[in-house]
Amino acid sequence: MEPSAEEYAAFEEKVKRTVYFDNLSPQVTESVIRTALDQFTAVKNVKFIPNYLGPSNLPQCALVELDSAKKVKEVRAMIGQYPFMMSGMPRPVRARPAVAEMFDDRPVKPKRKMKCCWLEKNDPDFEVARELKNLTRKHAAEIAFMHKVHLKEEEKLAAQQAETLKVHYKKFKLIEGIMTDRTALTLARKYNLAVADE
Repeated sequence: MEPSAEEYAAFEEKVKRTVYFDNLSPQVTESVIRTALDQFTAVKNVKFIPNYLGPSNLPQCALVELDSAKKVKEVRAMIGQYPFMMSGMPRPVRARPAVAEMFDDRPVKPKRKMKCCWLEKNDPDFEVARELKNLTRKHAAEIAFMHKVHLKEEEKLAAQQAETLKVHYKKFKLIEGIMTDRTALTLARKYNLAVADE
């Protein structure tokens, strides 16, 4: 059954209200995304896009439907300006507007007909089809290589973030220690500095 023009228009409105998130860590769940975005807008639906091309520990993507197309621009601007916090750690998440081709349940455009046929070797389009097939294989190999490079960069970034977190934790423990044992107040009195007793 072919979709009506109204159904396709409703789908196009849904696409305008949807944000595509890329580079999400594999541990991210729907509740994490909802918690992160609920401070900006109401999240209607979250749909993760499965990673069919590489290992399961690669970053994943998600389509997040919001309540209005205006909020899509606001969320994209916020993600561009500030790091996206996931479970207390900043993540290099990218956001961009969704397009119709990202939806696996998208309806066919009304009045659009598609035809498929086998090409014989003597057909003039046979060489074009062969070149497209070879180009597709080449792109798949390039994507696999880029996934490996991207995974190494992510591991390096995660190690740097863990080290930074340890340094900040040590610094705050040190500050908490000198405030708890009143060393800071003793030094402040000695050097005639005003320190709030908090």
